[in-house]
Amino acid sequence: MSDPIRIGVLVSGTGSNLQSIIDHCETGKINASVVCVISNKAEAYALERARKHGIRALHVDNHAFHSRESFDAAVVALLLEHQVQLVALAGFNRIVSSVLLDAFPMAVMNIHPALLPAFPGSRAQRQALQYGVRISGCTVHFVDLGTDSGPIIIQAAVPAYDSDTEESLAARILAEEHKIYPKAIQLFAEGRLSIEGRKVHIKPPAEPTAAFLENPPANLR
Repeated sequence: MSDPIRIGVLVSGTGSNLQSIIDHCETGKINASVVCVISNKAEAYALERARKHGIRALHVDNHAFHSRESFDAAVVALLLEHQVQLVALAGFNRIVSSVLLDAFPMAVMNIHPALLPAFPGSRAQRQALQYGVRISGCTVHFVDLGTDSGPIIIQAAVPAYDSDTEESLAARILAEEHKIYPKAIQLFAEGRLSIEGRKVHIKPPAEPTAAFLENPPANLR
């Protein structure tokens, strides 16, 4: 087996997806290691999660920089210092610039709580409920200069019920986020991802199945 890939995680909040990535690394389910966690919020609990696992936890205050590009340059310097090979955005509340993307071409991932390209941007669960969708979910994608518009790697679907609140739908989606983000990272670590235009190819391709999710179910009476 090749050496674990080195991951740098950018966070702004509690870091539940960070925790899932760390757990999958430590149990050997993905061939990767989180080597640094960087947050623009000093109070982000994600930094404490990193410290508990002996991972370098760093705060870079975006208010100390005059532009998005200068902030990203400082972040890139730290990522390069830690020899990061893959950058994972996990609840990072900033739009990244070309400074970061050029430093890590097609090696910046993000997770979004919607089935992209539907409902990009903030409060995706609220958008989905207001629109009245029956199926929602989450998406791991490569990051580009758009808002949640990069090539899609993996998605998971969950039902959206009439009784759902924004919080209940978010919780159902989050459980799937914790599963698919590590899967996307493992595909990257195995060198199985390639991009042609907008499309991400996975080699070898997954076996097709007849499984599907429908809501309401077909036997509804």
